[in-house]
Amino acid sequence: MGDTILVPFELPDPEPISDVLVESLAPLDIVAMGHFQVPEQTPTEMARDQFEADAQAALAEVAAPFRERSLSVRTRLVFGKTRADAINRVILEEECAAELDPAPTEGIDRILVPIPASAEFSRLPEFIEVLCESSTREITLFHVAEGKESIQEGETILAETHEGLADAGLDTDLVDTRIVEGQNHDEEILQAAADYDAVVMYDAASRIRDRLFGTLPDRIANQTGDPVIVVRRDYQAA
Repeated sequence: MGDTILVPFELPDPEPISDVLVESLAPLDIVAMGHFQVPEQTPTEMARDQFEADAQAALAEVAAPFRERSLSVRTRLVFGKTRADAINRVILEEECAAELDPAPTEGIDRILVPIPASAEFSRLPEFIEVLCESSTREITLFHVAEGKESIQEGETILAETHEGLADAGLDTDLVDTRIVEGQNHDEEILQAAADYDAVVMYDAASRIRDRLFGTLPDRIANQTGDPVIVVRRDYQAA
């Protein structure tokens, strides 16, 4: 599998990725990005001159488990003011198809896959499959019908996605669908994610509220402890 996934770490004290996720992601091309948060009043180059050696050593240490298991691993060290901006830039420069929003996990038995109304079927199957373990027993395609969208329209979206998974060769015996009506898309997904071990989802346009409360993948990882793979909808394989 030749897809590239970004695995970000926050420096100078990065949290290591769990062995379960390292093993699951091993078939992918890995870009381990270390982001060193530079205080607003500190010149970026000054921080780099002072901390680069230690930051490189810390990044090498947390990337080492990937190097032991993966055929393709490269590292990027970024000194910057904003984590999200650094991630977006590296994703584009490294042509990553997805990003991992990490969280501790001991096993992945159930995977939640939120499907938006405007979703075009892209690379979801590959990133769902990479998380599947021998213990995985359920993959739920989840949709929130909002506003004027009817339940029937949502069911059509899920049916088409289910068919796409089958066409891609994923074991659809594991796949079920779930649709709910709701006025708050994010909260419905957060509530559902609490019952699962991992989430695979499409990216979304940046919103002002993300700056205040964090992106939805960040909130899922922080509030539920679920690792999240965010798949780029605009990614085009070479």
